[in-house]
Amino acid sequence: MEEYKPTIVAFCCQWCSYAAADLAGSMRLQYPPNIKIIRVPCTGRVDIIHMLRAFELGADGVFLSGCLVGDCHFLRGNIRAAKRVESAKEILRSIGTDPSRLEMYYNSSAMGPQFAERCREFTKRIIELGPSGRRVSKAA
Repeated sequence: MEEYKPTIVAFCCQWCSYAAADLAGSMRLQYPPNIKIIRVPCTGRVDIIHMLRAFELGADGVFLSGCLVGDCHFLRGNIRAAKRVESAKEILRSIGTDPSRLEMYYNSSAMGPQFAERCREFTKRIIELGPSGRRVSKAA
């Protein structure tokens, strides 16, 4: 039997979290290769529809990773994103999907080790939950 490797989508702000992911790579820190990073100008630009669409297209888990609270380059973008994550979790709960498949993290550009650790922790959580089973056909 083949080992389950979840598909995880990570929306990372270009200023801090994407830089933290880059630092993790430069430091040769290991984190699961199944995490698909999408660089965004700010997590505040990620709408609920983007999070839910990732699940619809087959993601088993989704997380947003933005600047530290109080250090957002767009002032309050990460705070708006955190509120949207909570709203999206309610939607997931209402359709019978475990809301812990969606998460919000905060990193500075110097937090490469923490970024890698969050990736490992989140992947472990999703493996324990198993496949989401929410994928729709590509024809839809």
